[in-house]
Amino acid sequence: MAYAPAEPVPAAPVLAEGTRFRVRSLCLAPGQTTFLQSRLHRSERWVVVEGTAEITLGVRARLVGEGEAVHIPLGQRHRLENPGRLPVTLIAVETGCYLGEDDVVRHD
Repeated sequence: MAYAPAEPVPAAPVLAEGTRFRVRSLCLAPGQTTFLQSRLHRSERWVVVEGTAEITLGVRARLVGEGEAVHIPLGQRHRLENPGRLPVTLIAVETGCYLGEDDVVRHD
């Protein structure tokens, strides 16, 4: 399958938020992919709740199915892709001392 050009993570509704955490819902259309990126001030845990995602951590990519979770340590390069024919939905739990969107470093 040919992937669409890389893009930022699509707008994701915030489900819960505190001083040092945020929970969001992410949805990627079939063929959609995000930039290879890392975060300077937060780590994330992604739980796939619908579909199958391809998640790259560092130089290794793997398929992650419904009910599976991936931990993304602070500073780890990562990318999210939807290789399937159906949308992929994830719940992302972000934790750290700073949760602003300007802490992203793009590696593409």
